[in-house]
Amino acid sequence: MNKVRVLWESLRSSLWFLPTLLVLSSVVLAVAAIEAEPWFDANRFEEHWPRLLGAGAAGARGMLSAIAGSIITVAGVAFSTIIVALTLASSQYTPRILRNFMRDKGNQSVLGVFLGVFAYCLVVLRTIRGGDEGAFVPSFAVSVAVALAFVAIGFFIFFIHHISSGLQASSIIAGAAQETIEAVDRLFPKELGEADGSGLSSRRPPADQEWKGIAARRTGYIQSVDGDALLRLASEWNVIVRMDSGIAEFVVEGATLVSITGETAPDEERAAQLHGAYSIDRHRTTVQDVGFGIRQIVDIALKSLSPGINDTTTAVNCVDYLTAILARLAPRQIEEPFRMDQGEVRVLARGPTFRSLLDDAFDQIRQNSEGNVAVLVRLLQNLHVIAGFTHDGHRRHALQLHADLVLEPAERSVPAPYDRAAIHQVSKLAMPTPSGPSEGKQ
Repeated sequence: MNKVRVLWESLRSSLWFLPTLLVLSSVVLAVAAIEAEPWFDANRFEEHWPRLLGAGAAGARGMLSAIAGSIITVAGVAFSTIIVALTLASSQYTPRILRNFMRDKGNQSVLGVFLGVFAYCLVVLRTIRGGDEGAFVPSFAVSVAVALAFVAIGFFIFFIHHISSGLQASSIIAGAAQETIEAVDRLFPKELGEADGSGLSSRRPPADQEWKGIAARRTGYIQSVDGDALLRLASEWNVIVRMDSGIAEFVVEGATLVSITGETAPDEERAAQLHGAYSIDRHRTTVQDVGFGIRQIVDIALKSLSPGINDTTTAVNCVDYLTAILARLAPRQIEEPFRMDQGEVRVLARGPTFRSLLDDAFDQIRQNSEGNVAVLVRLLQNLHVIAGFTHDGHRRHALQLHADLVLEPAERSVPAPYDRAAIHQVSKLAMPTPSGPSEGKQ
């Protein structure tokens, strides 16, 4: 399933998949409209609307040629606009959001509709005959082409609005946050205290095991891992599988990807099966990588805090949406590292913790916010918000530590006593006292 999800993610992130489907659909529609001509009483309609439907072969050719020529011109303009938008977004925000623009269904649909109408007109135009050729004018198909031209005009109006709103910083940040929250809901569906414990245990495997490494077969980032497949293979072979590299980590061909211990030696066939549980490619995705969604928003915040841009409002927006992601994560049961089958430890997983994701979200923003009172205050306020979503002692302690770390650059870099006093006032209210022992895993 993971490979299917990764493949689907790759297809929907491309600028060719949906437009290709729409072009093929348009060709099918054109053939169907032409074949339906015998059932279309053209004479009756021409009697009622002679100026609209009374054109001959030359008029029909002229109409379709005008539609096809104008639509392909507009499609070129739309494509150029998308390329310019990608360039601006890459330089203004971060190159890591380019895939969000490419996977945008609005942009893909606009290109697909324009190219589809063009392909439709070409197919219908090819069938028109006049004079000595044996007259044939598919009036119904030509009428559909006119209707499709108006549909394309509507899509062009929509495209102008969509690309204008899509380039706004708030829209880009909100889109990345929504995608990340969806990944959180998919990957960590259980809240603390609600896990049923199936397949999970705090029991550690024997420490004196001899591990046999299996090398990665390609270089790139680990996009997804089929944990169920690893557990099934480990149970079938009566071995323990240890993930030496986890989601979002970069692996080099020939480096150790997983290790196994037990009676079974990792022969070539079994090594291929274990490697097949991994999806490795040139870039990270949010299929199983919540940290990548956080990374995109952090990069936008860092760019906005740079001296050349100095856009505090965008940085504050990034902190707000990172807070929404972490608040969603705070009560969730993040998978434990030991997975069991029938009471035996079978897989030593490797994945993120709440603390690591919290560090990824706020460390660099805090380090680049010296002297920026608005960002420092918002960090403290939002750490308080996140703390309200968890009763786990370890997580609340991590949040308190981040609050203390925010105060240190505030003391050092904020010169005005009034501003320092405001930050301290917020810090007194910003973090509830950590509660009791941990009620879940980090």
